[in-house]
Amino acid sequence: MGLLVVLAVALLLAVPALRAVPHQIAHIGLGWGALALLLELGSAVSFVVVFRLFFDRLPAHEARALAWTEQGSGALLPGGGAGGLAIGGLLMHVAGMPGRWIVRRSAGLFFLGAAVSSAALVGAGVALIVGAPGPHDIPRVVVPTALAAVATLLVGALPIIVRSRRPPRWLAGLATGVHEAEEKTFTRRPSWRLVGSLGYLGFDIAVLWVLLNAVGPPPSVAVVVLAYSIGYAANSLPVPGGIGVLDAGLVGALVLYGVSPARAAAAVIVYHTIAFWVPGLGGLVAYFRLRPRLLRAGADKQPGDAQASSPQTSSPQTSPQTSSSQTSSSAETSTPASKEAQNERSGTESPTHRPRLGRDPHRRPRAGTLHWAGR
Repeated sequence: MGLLVVLAVALLLAVPALRAVPHQIAHIGLGWGALALLLELGSAVSFVVVFRLFFDRLPAHEARALAWTEQGSGALLPGGGAGGLAIGGLLMHVAGMPGRWIVRRSAGLFFLGAAVSSAALVGAGVALIVGAPGPHDIPRVVVPTALAAVATLLVGALPIIVRSRRPPRWLAGLATGVHEAEEKTFTRRPSWRLVGSLGYLGFDIAVLWVLLNAVGPPPSVAVVVLAYSIGYAANSLPVPGGIGVLDAGLVGALVLYGVSPARAAAAVIVYHTIAFWVPGLGGLVAYFRLRPRLLRAGADKQPGDAQASSPQTSSPQTSPQTSSSQTSSSAETSTPASKEAQNERSGTESPTHRPRLGRDPHRRPRAGTLHWAGR
């Protein structure tokens, strides 16, 4: 981290067009900085809101803690939001939640966020094409807009495409995630929590626009949205925290759309600092609140797993009727269809039976099972 800071300072001093960046950063007032912090906090809270839409079977306080932990992990780990979702899924699995349910809901949350980002890019491109202030040429506006629109339509049609075929497992997994996102979005009674997916992206873009406004006349909103969407593609590179690559991607995209290099670099450096520390600190606090409960849940789970995996012997005094009923019950529970039914009846789809984090929903309650206390 220190080496990257030294290299960044050396780059700013070596490139003539970037020598004014420290001066630009110094002129960002406290008011603009406070507004940017509040907007980033609004983005983080919006993610918590939409997270609870997909993981609605978790108790509210645990879902909030997991959402903040995922955001903190996403800000630190390579891959951005995908890395955060993986960490959150791992924590839920350790606590005893069903793996299929975690994967399906995490994929749905990921694809909903991707759909909102693609829609924002397409909307910004269309706005520039029809006359919004900014460039209007084919390479910078029409091409990325068309590519994003086609990709969004193809991904959205995946569940229909694979329905009548035998796709590879990875493609079937993608289709399941897309279907989950579409099911949550296009229901008969859409949830108000869908607004969180708009706020998560919208407030984050607003942070960048505010900081551009703080260092000079800002570009149009359509230009900022388009540059943000294109520049953030660099965050998929495997660099922890996106340090360097995200900054280069956003600065390059803003310069491509007409912002001066010094202003773009100053705004992006401050933006990335805020976007890193707000979810990072919140995620760290949430994880330390969650960690003792996860440790107790894991310790509580191990004895039950060992008992379940040990061979069972039947008593010689067992009556024939009891033996036959046990045999038929074992046969029923061993079929794949009944296993799937048990997974669905475990509380992951029933709005009235909510599995509590830290309890294995496939195991009957026993003495000593952990009951998580609320905040």
